[in-house]
Amino acid sequence: MSHAHSADSHDAHGHDAHGDHAKYPFLAHHFDTPNQQFESGKLGMWVFLATEVLFFGALFVMYAIMRFKNPEVFSYASNYLDTILGGVNTCVLILSSLTMAVGVRAAQTNKKGLLVTCLALTLAGAIGFLVIKYFEYAHKFHHNLKWGIAFYQPVDEQDAQVVKTEPKPVENPVLAIAAPNPSAGASSAPIVPLPPADRSAIAAPKAGPDGIATVALVEKAQEPAHLKPQAEEHLLDPMMPPNTHRFFAIYYIMTGLHGIHVVIGVGVIAWLLVMAMRGAYSSDYFTPVDLVGLYWHVVDLVWIFLFPLFYLIH
Repeated sequence: MSHAHSADSHDAHGHDAHGDHAKYPFLAHHFDTPNQQFESGKLGMWVFLATEVLFFGALFVMYAIMRFKNPEVFSYASNYLDTILGGVNTCVLILSSLTMAVGVRAAQTNKKGLLVTCLALTLAGAIGFLVIKYFEYAHKFHHNLKWGIAFYQPVDEQDAQVVKTEPKPVENPVLAIAAPNPSAGASSAPIVPLPPADRSAIAAPKAGPDGIATVALVEKAQEPAHLKPQAEEHLLDPMMPPNTHRFFAIYYIMTGLHGIHVVIGVGVIAWLLVMAMRGAYSSDYFTPVDLVGLYWHVVDLVWIFLFPLFYLIH
């Protein structure tokens, strides 16, 4: 019986399971060796990252379909994105990925100081990305570059009201006809429809989704350039294609979800930094650093695809 117990306490590599638990306090009770714990954790992280790839993959497919159906919308609306800020954010994430990789190596080689420095730099890069994204979002909200019907509403709702009607042409004195006089009674002559007018002579209002138009903005389009509110610039642009709001809908969905993943990364990297300062990681135990590094690289990779698909397509 003692021999059988002794055989059961050894793994395939000949290690004593009870001895490993006594030697490595970080070894969980349901693992026999540190190597088994590391490989299991890494396999679990890869499975999780596979689900993340599927998740963002579905969003990329949706992007492809929308862009195929409305190429003019994506080409036009991308001009409202700040390529410089997007490029800076790309550089920030790439550098943070580099510092994370160096940090993993530092943990594997017992370089505590370098590990702490790299984690701090990675955390600073993640926070910097979110700060830049905040200013980018704030600028778009200020200019009312939003999703849905709000995209077609002026910032000051007292200036115009959104009405669900067919687009109304600007009043043209050449085409105007006298309305029937109410005092004339029912004997008034019926209104004869006018022949089709030359559309080039009529300044058509900007049409929103499903025939929604901001009628009052037509008059505002006639104002001098210096009087036009910058926050409504896109509403006064005669080159804006219909349904431009769809671009910003998919933009906020994809970049917003990516931003949520960055926020999660900030939390776990900050936790790693605190634990690293306490000396929790070494060449014997660096699993958390390695797994978080994998997660962070995938988050950075997603942005590498988002940046050109939104910012560089014009």
